[in-house]
Amino acid sequence: MAFFSDLFAKKEKSVLGVDIGTSSLKVVQLRKERGQAVLETYGELSLGPYGGGEVGQATNLSAEQITQTLKDLIREAKVTTVSCGVSIPYSRSLLTLVSLPYRSDAKEQRTVIELEARKYIPVPASEVQLDWFIVPKMNPSQVIAGEEGSSGPVRGENVDVLLVAVHNDELSRLQSIVAGANLAASFYELEIFSTIRAVVDDPVRPIMVIDVGAASTKVYVVEHGVVALSHAISVGSQDVTRAIAVSGNLSIARAEELKKEEGIAGAGALGSPELIFSRIFSEVRRVLIQYETAHKKSVAAIIFTGGGGVTKELGAYAKNIFSIEMRVADPFAKTEAPAFMRPVLEEIGPEFAVAVGLALRKLEET
Repeated sequence: MAFFSDLFAKKEKSVLGVDIGTSSLKVVQLRKERGQAVLETYGELSLGPYGGGEVGQATNLSAEQITQTLKDLIREAKVTTVSCGVSIPYSRSLLTLVSLPYRSDAKEQRTVIELEARKYIPVPASEVQLDWFIVPKMNPSQVIAGEEGSSGPVRGENVDVLLVAVHNDELSRLQSIVAGANLAASFYELEIFSTIRAVVDDPVRPIMVIDVGAASTKVYVVEHGVVALSHAISVGSQDVTRAIAVSGNLSIARAEELKKEEGIAGAGALGSPELIFSRIFSEVRRVLIQYETAHKKSVAAIIFTGGGGVTKELGAYAKNIFSIEMRVADPFAKTEAPAFMRPVLEEIGPEFAVAVGLALRKLEET
């Protein structure tokens, strides 16, 4: 658990990002001052102990249990606002990329997309909230030169469309949690988009994000702020923790601590976090090759985020496997905070990417 509170932040309107994950809840409170996002407070509580499990383990708690955890977190982190945006877990949504004929008429395009979406959504359309994004196309020369802008499609030409669907039951569940915690949410956003806002700054080149969650790892390629490819791997940071615990005959809680303190660097003594990450990276490499082959362009950089992204020395280890730019996400870099907090914020940043991204969007509303 981690908490920080800026006791001097008062007058400006504050906003909150609420990340409801499978293994923990996270909040980030920001305010806008002189056009800058100022960090007021942040906090995290593990869900495992609330469900009789260990810190770092994925859970399947009831809405009531999550509500109680969120209320505890709000109190402990000294949150002072009810105005928030809330994440929708990737695992509870449908995200798929399809190729469709382009229509210049917006109504006609909507009809084409909604008809096509029925092929991918396994429930009646009335039971989900559907959204979509047309992925901009770019000439190879623009990518090489690093230019912004894209070549617009013409009628009849196929375009890539990202379909996003969330079941009404999931939205109702999140709304009940928010209401139970006495918060007021103006939007619910798929966690991928929150992460992109917090960690991806390149407006042109394709960037791969590896989000190492507790139960699974999400891999996606971002172009022009839009997801051009996404893939889920059924291995996550809790598997790394278990490997350390089993090999060292340690508790899950102690193994979780060692993962952050020693990580890959301590692989020889701790067991094999390296073996778990090699499984993840093997699948990531396959996705990378798939994207670069299909799109005939190279991914410019890889960014690590999520709870597994705080594994010590992970970035250095990955650089030996992938021959492209590699970095660990630092979402708090987009906020103003006391200088003495920077080392801590950089260390925990990957875990808070979603919450920071939500708070940044909420600030834009104000």
